[in-house]
Amino acid sequence: MSSEPLLKLSGIEKSFSGLKVLNGVNFDLQKGEIIGLVGPNGSGKTSVINLISGVLRPDSGTIRFNGSEVQTLPSHTRVKAGINRSFQVPKCFVSMTVRENIEVAAHFSGQDADTSAILAEIGLKHLADKSAGALTANQQKMLDLGRALATRPKLLLVDEIGAGLNPAELSGIATLLKGITARGVSLIVVEHLMEFLNALTERVIVLSAGKIIFEGSLEAASRDAAVVTAFFGGAV
Repeated sequence: MSSEPLLKLSGIEKSFSGLKVLNGVNFDLQKGEIIGLVGPNGSGKTSVINLISGVLRPDSGTIRFNGSEVQTLPSHTRVKAGINRSFQVPKCFVSMTVRENIEVAAHFSGQDADTSAILAEIGLKHLADKSAGALTANQQKMLDLGRALATRPKLLLVDEIGAGLNPAELSGIATLLKGITARGVSLIVVEHLMEFLNALTERVIVLSAGKIIFEGSLEAASRDAAVVTAFFGGAV
């Protein structure tokens, strides 16, 4: 791995209406690496994703991506720079076809995407001409991921893609995500399903009340006293 991280968060602070949701968040991500971002509800996971993607801006601190500070850039500029995301609740254009959703994302980002290859990768090629609004919730999740892939990201932020999926579907998505990183794309995966996350990465960052309380392997996290307290309120 390169000594220069692809992404570096330093001293990130964020408050809403006087309530601090992130407090001094610092971490690095290398090219082609997957990290898991975990924590109890309200710990600040989605706020981190929103800050990296440009949905929100930090009150203080810096976000460096590919060697440049990006914390003040709008989200569409970050997409063109190589940062994109999927959403826990998919943001598809429901009046367009599946194919058109991919094509619009590629056009918006100025990329020449192979729409057929992306549709095949996300398992929706047979539904290419179907309205996105007629897809199941899980199919819309995959389309949301495909739209992000169409922009050819260097960094892909994946927000709870595993929710509601059965074990076979989870295994398929884990294989898909690992294949994406094999192409050099870095991933930050927000997830509550620990077995799914364990199939993806050896490094997790655990948030609690807006602070990082652990960074390391998922197995070590399960034995860490601060992590156990954050999730369960004490020893179990």
